[in-house]
Amino acid sequence: MTAWLLPLAVGFATGILSAWGVGGGTLLLLCMTLLLGVDQRTAQTINLLYFLPTAGMGLLSHGKSGLLEKPVLRSAIPAGLIAAALAAWLSFSVDTELLRRPFGVYLLRGYILQALHPHCYHP
Repeated sequence: MTAWLLPLAVGFATGILSAWGVGGGTLLLLCMTLLLGVDQRTAQTINLLYFLPTAGMGLLSHGKSGLLEKPVLRSAIPAGLIAAALAAWLSFSVDTELLRRPFGVYLLRGYILQALHPHCYHP
């Protein structure tokens, strides 16, 4: 009867963190795989669907505030699309068990660097 309570709490908490720019999507991935038992690929898909509207709203907000650098976007968008396509292909070509440990190390490194140098991540 209360099986929906934990997913609701996780979604609510990670939504707030995403709005603050703290990496709620990353935490959502961890919560889905570690707490809720969702397999890695399904969690990645849900995370992407969760991220798109959040990113869209951020893009609109930053655009209205004049914070977007159009020359940077012109080079970053094509590179990002190519990298995303290659990563998506790679994620289905490689066993997910091989991706778990490097991804965990990557996340841990990011959090440690942010904790040690918070001024580098917040202008």
